[in-house]
This record gives sequence, C-alpha cells and structure tokens, in this order.
Amino acid sequence: MPYRKPPPPRYKLQVQEDETDHRVWHDVHAPDGKLRVFDDEASARAKLEELFPVLFGLEKFAAGPKRTRVIVIARDDEEEQE
Repeated sequence: MPYRKPPPPRYKLQVQEDETDHRVWHDVHAPDGKLRVFDDEASARAKLEELFPVLFGLEKFAAGPKRTRVIVIARDDEEEQE
C-alpha cells in the first residue's frame, strides 16, 4: 500500500510585542482578521520584513532579542487521518 505524500508545510508569522515578556508571542493577522498564512518561507519572511521593518532590521544585526519569527504550522491529527 503506497503512502500518500504529505502536503507541503505552511508558514505563519509571529511577533513579540511586549519586550519585557519574552515568552508571549502573537500571531500576525491580516486587516480582515484572518491569520496570515504562506505557502513558502521566503514569502513569509518578506512579508514579515514589510510589516515590521524596524524589528526585523534589528535582528539582522543582533541588536537585541529576537522579536519576530516565521514558524511552520503544525497539522492536526485529524488532518493526518483524512
């Protein structure tokens, strides 16, 4: 029995808005309230740089703690069984 090829990963953006609490990250949403989701990491990073140029730029030069990130969206177990 052949195995199905898993779907390619999808990516989302997160930002840390409170520099005093490095544990709290927030998903980045579009103006319509929907989660911003990307099919490739390069597009996600480009959008992150566009939306948060100062934070993104500071990270390039290691000027402070990391406050933006691109992460892979985990698939649900239910999605795996379909």
